[in-house]
Amino acid sequence: MSAPAEALVPGARYAVPPAGIVSTGWPRVRQTCNNIGWRFDPWQDAVGRLILARATGGKWAADLSILSIPRQVGKSYLLGCIIFALCLLQPKLRVIWTSHHTATTEEMYESMKELAQHKRVAPHIAKCIALQGSRWRIIFRNGSRIDFGARERGFGRGKAKVGVLVLDEFQHISMRALSNLTPTTNTAENPLILCAGTPPSPHDNGEAFTMRRKSAIAGISSDTFYVEFSADPDADLDDRKQWAKANPSFPKRTPERAFLLNRKVLDDESFRREFMGVHDEANTGGIMPKWDDRGNVKVERPASLVVGLAGDVDGEWGSIGSAGMDDDGRLIVGAVKRQPGQGWLVAEAKRIQDEHGYLVAIDEKGPLSDLLVDLDTAGVRYVGLSLTQYVDACQSLWRQVEDDQLRHPKHPELDAAVRRAKWRKVGDRKAFGRQTGDISMLEAVTVAASQVLAAYDVLDSIL
Repeated sequence: MSAPAEALVPGARYAVPPAGIVSTGWPRVRQTCNNIGWRFDPWQDAVGRLILARATGGKWAADLSILSIPRQVGKSYLLGCIIFALCLLQPKLRVIWTSHHTATTEEMYESMKELAQHKRVAPHIAKCIALQGSRWRIIFRNGSRIDFGARERGFGRGKAKVGVLVLDEFQHISMRALSNLTPTTNTAENPLILCAGTPPSPHDNGEAFTMRRKSAIAGISSDTFYVEFSADPDADLDDRKQWAKANPSFPKRTPERAFLLNRKVLDDESFRREFMGVHDEANTGGIMPKWDDRGNVKVERPASLVVGLAGDVDGEWGSIGSAGMDDDGRLIVGAVKRQPGQGWLVAEAKRIQDEHGYLVAIDEKGPLSDLLVDLDTAGVRYVGLSLTQYVDACQSLWRQVEDDQLRHPKHPELDAAVRRAKWRKVGDRKAFGRQTGDISMLEAVTVAASQVLAAYDVLDSIL
C-alpha cells in the first residue's frame, strides 16, 4: 500500500512513486543548487527527491516523471535547477528541453540563460548561443550541454545519447511525437525523461498525458513517478482555499493578482484546467455512455455492407470502418483496419471493393479531402458526404446508440475512439470531435453507417 500523496509531496492530490526506491540523488543536486543560492519550497524538495530516486544498482527508479501542475507554480524553476545541477555534476551530459511552441521554448531558454549568468555558475559556462532554425544551446566547460527547440518545428527527432529529455507543455504532445522523441535516450547509460504540463484541453492532442495519468493513478506503472496538484473537480473557481490547494506557491510566490487577472482573461473551463489543475474527468467516458452496453455481442456478417474511410486531422492515422444492417433492422458497425499514415487508404479501399463489391463512404470536407482525386484515379466507387451530411451522420449514429438500434462486436481501437470523442460545434449544431487523440475509427464507421441508413430509408419509402 503506497503512502498518501500528502505524506510524499506536501499539498499534492496524487503522488505516485516508482517501485524499488533504495536511495535518491536529490541531496547532492540540492546541495549543488544551495551552493549557488537556489532554494526550494517544501513541495519542490519532495518532488526533486522522487524525480531523482534510485533503484538497486544506481539506475533511476523512475526513468519517466510526469508533473501535472497549474501555471505559475514553479515547475520550470525546479526542472531548470535540476538539469543545471546535473550538467555541473556529470561531465558531457546531454540534455534536450522541448516545448510545443517556439515562443515558449525561447522564453525558457532566456530564463535558463539567466541561471547560467549567475556569478557562481558563469565560470562553468562556455557559452550561450542561438542557433539557426529557432534553436538555442547552453554549453558547459565540462562538455555538458542543454539544447532547446520546439516540437512544432520537429526539434529533437533523430538525436542520440540524450541523458535527460525534458518535455515541457506535455498537454500538447501526441503519442506519435512521444514515440519519436523517446528513442533519443536509448543509447544513454542512465536516461531520465521529465514531463510537465497543465491538464489537456478538449482541443489538445493530449492522449499521451491522459493515458499515462490513468495508468499511474491506477497503479499500473511501476517505473513512473506521477505528481498532480489540483483543486477539487467541483471547486468554486473563486475560492481562495481551492487556489491554494491547486497552487502550493499561492499566495507567497504567486500573488492573488495573478489569479484575478487570469480569471478575467480566461473562460471558466480554461481557468479550471490551467490555474486550478483540474483534469476533464467528465469526458473520460466519452459522449456515448451506452456504447459498451451495445457491444460484446456475437454479430453475424450483416447485409448491405458499406466501408467508411477516415483520417486523423494531424495526418498521423488512417482508419477503415464498416456498417451494415442485421436481420432485426439494427445497425451493425465495426472496425476494419487502422494504421499509421493515410496514403495506404486508397489501395486498401480499392482492394476491398474489388473483392467484395462494398460501397465506400468518405467525408469529402474532412482530413481526407486530398484523397478524393486518388480515389477517382484508382476507380473506387465512393459517396462523399458534405459537411451538413457529415453532421447529420454524427447525430444519427449517436441516436442509434441511445435508442438501442446499434450493435458492435467490441474492438479496442473503435472503443478507444468512442471514449476519446467529444462534441464540437459546427455552426449551431454539433459533430464528433476529438478530446484526447485520434477518433478516425469512429468517424469511419459514422460515414459508413450514414449510407446504410440512407439505403434503408429509401427501401422503407418504397415499401
